[in-house]
Amino acid sequence: MRVFEAAGRTCSFAVAADELGLSPSAVSHSIRKLEETTALRLFERTTREVKLTREGELLLEHVQRGLEEMRRGFALVTSDEPAPLRLHTAPSFATQWLLPRLARFVRDHPQIDLRISASTEYARFENDDFDFDIVYGEPRPSPYEKIPLAMEKLTPLCNPEIAQQIQTAEDLYRQTLIQCDVQMFQWKGWFEANRLVPPHHYGLRFDRSSMAISAAVDGLGVVLESTLLADRELAKGTLVCPLRGKTQDVQYVGHHLVYPRRIRQHDSFELFKQWLLGELPEA
Repeated sequence: MRVFEAAGRTCSFAVAADELGLSPSAVSHSIRKLEETTALRLFERTTREVKLTREGELLLEHVQRGLEEMRRGFALVTSDEPAPLRLHTAPSFATQWLLPRLARFVRDHPQIDLRISASTEYARFENDDFDFDIVYGEPRPSPYEKIPLAMEKLTPLCNPEIAQQIQTAEDLYRQTLIQCDVQMFQWKGWFEANRLVPPHHYGLRFDRSSMAISAAVDGLGVVLESTLLADRELAKGTLVCPLRGKTQDVQYVGHHLVYPRRIRQHDSFELFKQWLLGELPEA
């Protein structure tokens, strides 16, 4: 099963062999024996590549969950210490929304060893032992559970000084517009939603919402951002919504909570899940 999981995940007998410390021929033999035993064709083989069949894809999902359950079971019975609760999250969600609120959770639950990792990649639950993943955008198809988080509103944001120059949407044409390139909805979509011609030039581009928000706070221009991610800056007054009530916001579910189905979850799983959902406005 370990050989099949590695070969199916990587779609390469050679990579799986290197990962498991076996020869490619041993991996190929093991897969062939599994196919003979199950009377199923699990891989399609060509001279250039191998890829899972439909049956192979279905089996891989269940094998990965089974191996993960076994690994967790052995970890539970052989460890004297409680396992840490591990969270993977989108970077800007972590810095802009999660970390400013985390002190309350840590204070109320000092016994929980919470460990947080942030990246734009998806969590690999089978290998990295994460309990949760907070994903930006629609999660990729998977056997995991997913919960939509807050309904987010994208609206122009700027510091109070620049806001004095913005009375109508047309005033934005005279401003430096800050854009986050990895955002699902950008300035073009906002202008079109407000029946305006999008500008052809944007002054600044970033690949993280946190940087784009910081640039707007520092007076570098106007950013189109989620009021959820900019909640702290809005509360402090370092950012304002100059066109709130005058223009159409773009609304969407920006983040999802993803986690694997497990017979026995981490002891602190429900505590963190309920805390997180309780801190967020309803989606």
